Amino acid sequence: MEHRHVIVIGAGPAGLSAGMYSAYHGFSTLIIEEKIPGGCAAEIPLLENYPGYSEGIAGKDLVERMVQQCEKAGAEIHQFEKVIELDFEGENNVVKTDKSVYQADAMILAMGRSCSLLGIPGEEEFRGKGVSYCAVCDGYFFKEKRVIVVGYGNRSAEVAIYLSGLASDVKLLCQEKTLCAEQIIIENLEKQKVEILENMELTEIKGNINVESVILTNNKTGENKEIDIDGVFFQLEGIPNSQIAKQSGINVDEDEYIIVDDKGMTNIDGIYAIGDITIYPTKLVVTAVSQAAVAAIEVSRYINR
Repeated sequence: MEHRHVIVIGAGPAGLSAGMYSAYHGFSTLIIEEKIPGGCAAEIPLLENYPGYSEGIAGKDLVERMVQQCEKAGAEIHQFEKVIELDFEGENNVVKTDKSVYQADAMILAMGRSCSLLGIPGEEEFRGKGVSYCAVCDGYFFKEKRVIVVGYGNRSAEVAIYLSGLASDVKLLCQEKTLCAEQIIIENLEKQKVEILENMELTEIKGNINVESVILTNNKTGENKEIDIDGVFFQLEGIPNSQIAKQSGINVDEDEYIIVDDKGMTNIDGIYAIGDITIYPTKLVVTAVSQAAVAAIEVSRYINR
């Protein structure tokens, strides 16, 4: 059984930052990632609110820099390795994956969130046929076409701005009363002539082989209208990937987010959680990175004790 001082599960911005800080403190550090590093952040077309990048930076580019810095600090990154069980009951914290078994003095959970679904008619039927959850992956296929982005805040607005450079017509559907986004992003939406549809819901996706139209419902009047659309890009809040943590005895709230204190500590000694998987209300790359720094420092104190 392999041993590390610190094991980080998840290689999004939170996990990569935690691994980097842990390695900087001189601890043997392993980051385990089921897919490739980056998580949802790698799908952000342009981050305009990350400190140090006044012109913005693509999510994948930021992630690549984080990976390089992490490896330079001495942290190992195992990608395409899936965690299947966590065991915190013995003397050591044990991580079982589909490839190996590891022990750790402390652990940082940073598994992030997965795409959530609206569950409306046509959503599953047209997935990959006009319905997408990744603008960076699929945006190119909608050059000079009509698309609608469905979401709530900054991330959906950033995706709409990105698609405006490809598609002939871009609409941003905010399913709340007003779009909750930073002023600079709203101004960019206006510059790119993105039409913002507020206080409406997407209730159906229609088509033949591919998406051809959507049905929108006005939340005030209940009135339905059908508009012609070639692509639907979902940017919803997401579902925390906390199932394995919950099974191991980690406390979660009613929405399955891991309960932590202001230092990232969970209810189990030596186990910390950071980023989108936690109850921390603000889900931004910059807040995930700051949580990682705080938790990694606490981990160093915990191990040294």
